[in-house]
Amino acid sequence: MSQHLFATIVTSTAVAANNRGEGDGSTLSTLQKITRGNDQYTTVSAEAIRWGLREYLQNLDAAQVNRTFDPDKEAYNLKNERFSAKDFIDDDLFGYMDAKKGKDNENATTKRRGALEVSRAISLDPFWGDIAFGSKGGTKGKTSIHSSEVHCTAYQYTIALTPESLQDASRAALILDAIGAVRHVGGNHARFLYDFRPESIVIRVTQDPSPWIMDSFKRMGDTVGCPKLLRLVEVGDVAASELIVAGEIVDTLYGEQLKKLNVTVVRGVKEAIAAAKALLKTGVAA
Repeated sequence: MSQHLFATIVTSTAVAANNRGEGDGSTLSTLQKITRGNDQYTTVSAEAIRWGLREYLQNLDAAQVNRTFDPDKEAYNLKNERFSAKDFIDDDLFGYMDAKKGKDNENATTKRRGALEVSRAISLDPFWGDIAFGSKGGTKGKTSIHSSEVHCTAYQYTIALTPESLQDASRAALILDAIGAVRHVGGNHARFLYDFRPESIVIRVTQDPSPWIMDSFKRMGDTVGCPKLLRLVEVGDVAASELIVAGEIVDTLYGEQLKKLNVTVVRGVKEAIAAAKALLKTGVAA
């Protein structure tokens, strides 16, 4: 059976804002939102997270990436317009689609489904409509005053990957590294810095094709808990041997309970990533 990699990440709590709306005195909403139950939550698209992962890979080794981003020109550059999952990390992980048509194009439509799946990131806290106001420097005019929606929250998202679906299965380890170092997510302007690295993480390496660990984390007072994950292990739906849990969640009662259930629990996120990489490579946790 195939080996599958799943990970659910919860970020640290910080002030998130998206300034794509370019404050022009309008009341344009700049944070994406969803309704969950009776409350509204903010969300970051999977595409924005994938952008952050691509940026990590480009900074790691631009020669191995087909589509690179030039921040000075605000443009993407392709090394090979025919794409190659064998030659380029991003074509292998994220997939591609070339819909060019013409007599000179042997493959009118060339596409590859992305092996890496990324969910939307959802805030742990409801959004109550916070708005920050500002004013531009220099001469004032009708558009001097601008507003921006802000949300002090943490975000949760999940990734899924089957290493054998890659042209080079060893590239799965790069995604784990990228998750621990991803930075520019959500399209934020430079005046907003939001840390998207994991504050807590649960990683599952398994032959089960279903993640089961999505939406594992929940705001519990001033901290974050994982009651759903704890229940999954207690009832046997997820084997303790398949899990690695790390980060601040370990220093809570949930961390203690998971440890008693024989889940691999480590305090450091980087230590957990290293253990998951070893598990992917050998089938045995480090």
